[in-house]
Amino acid sequence: MAKTKNKSLAGFSEKTSDFILVAICLVILLIVAYPLYYVLVASFSNPYEVYAGKTFLLPSQFTLDGYKAVFADDSIITGYMNSILYTVLGTIFSVVMIYLTAYPLSIKNLPGRKFISIFFIITMYFGGGLIPTYLVVKDTGLTNTIWAIFIPGGVAVGNMIIVRNFFENSIPKEMIEAAKIDGASQWTTFIKIMVPLSRSIMAVMVVFSMVAYWNDWFTALIYLPGDERAPLPLVLRNILIKSSASAGQASTISGGYAELNKLTEMIKFSSIIVAAAPMLVFYPFVQKYFEKGFMAGAVKG
Repeated sequence: MAKTKNKSLAGFSEKTSDFILVAICLVILLIVAYPLYYVLVASFSNPYEVYAGKTFLLPSQFTLDGYKAVFADDSIITGYMNSILYTVLGTIFSVVMIYLTAYPLSIKNLPGRKFISIFFIITMYFGGGLIPTYLVVKDTGLTNTIWAIFIPGGVAVGNMIIVRNFFENSIPKEMIEAAKIDGASQWTTFIKIMVPLSRSIMAVMVVFSMVAYWNDWFTALIYLPGDERAPLPLVLRNILIKSSASAGQASTISGGYAELNKLTEMIKFSSIIVAAAPMLVFYPFVQKYFEKGFMAGAVKG
């Protein structure tokens, strides 16, 4: 009797279903990736060609004027260094705080566990507002210090819940019980068992925190006056504002407005690439941990 072919997706053969799934994934990839690729191509193109719809897959009238204008400002290097500093310190601080919060809340018999969990969840939906928050940060002496970047938002509650779920569902309870029998304290259990076994979810938290701190400019705008401490996104914002203002002032000059407006549009596209490039380079190195850890930290039900 002849063997029947393997059937999978909606009765199709295995090869056909694989082909359909690959095609669907490629379509989704194009939908997600093309906007970023378009910005990359537009950053090397004449903006008038871009708005005329002549730029699709390759740059139109190739130019580096946008990048030259961005890097011509001396503050760009300072902004890069500040962003790296804030991102590294902020990521370390946030991940440590998330772990120190998530582990106790993963212990079923922790006194007041339910109340503390509800308290954290409330902060996800309700806040005091910008002015009360600013007054609290000011009265605690954090304004004009880099600590204002980290401490007010040190614990991302959503991330903490993911880590807590990982501790509850993915760490074998037998290992924790064995450690208790051997006389290990909660701190020893946390350092020698929980942390080493949660490297995958830690990679997820590192990526989340790094992206958040790297893209954050509003916190520095509020709490860190002065250009010397501005992170890269804030520096790029200031460069774009200056360029737009110059274009506005040149509107009374014949031909001046068109050229400055052209430069402003090129700076917009170039700034996006300059700000996003470090994260795009870093992400592939942690992508495998990101997928594994994120799924492991999901709620099982």
